[in-house]
Amino acid sequence: MGLPQRTFFTVQEVAIRWDCSLDDLAGWAINGKPEVVMAIEPIQQNGTILSGLVVVPVVDILSMFRRWASGPQRRVIRRVRPIGQKDWVMIADPENHITVEPSDLLILANEVYEFEIAHGLAKRAADPGGAPSRYDWEGLYISQMVRLHEDGLPATQGEWVAEVQDWFATTSPGREIPDESTIRRRLTPIWRALRETP
Repeated sequence: MGLPQRTFFTVQEVAIRWDCSLDDLAGWAINGKPEVVMAIEPIQQNGTILSGLVVVPVVDILSMFRRWASGPQRRVIRRVRPIGQKDWVMIADPENHITVEPSDLLILANEVYEFEIAHGLAKRAADPGGAPSRYDWEGLYISQMVRLHEDGLPATQGEWVAEVQDWFATTSPGREIPDESTIRRRLTPIWRALRETP
């Protein structure tokens, strides 16, 4: 008997899964689908207790989704929406304002799967054994794990992107090399996670 279906994905996982940028994802979320959610600790607002997973107003934290990962890594939100409801709940007490970081932002799995079906992505996501990937991402990740283990992180993310471009040029002669923005989109979640590790 297998494990149950996943409950949610991080926004970084979804961007990689769909091979899109975080700002593309933010734009679709602002238009309504998929909804971005996060877990919050209980807070009391207008006699009602808000807790658990709530919808995040992506438009209020759009600067966190800049294409080149140059935006702030922490923002404060002053409203949320309980899942399944239409109206936003304003958080009047500044002490209850919610601090958001990129790793807090999630998309429910059923939203991911529905979006994939609606936009023809379901087969690609569910059948990794189908058409071969345009680029050798698996080979790249293995090479970079060895590189990080032996030499640590490069001094800057730009330097790392350049190294990855060189890796593709060396290992895939005659084949197309991913552009800088595509590589950066793949590396940014790893870069952030490693830089935040104490």
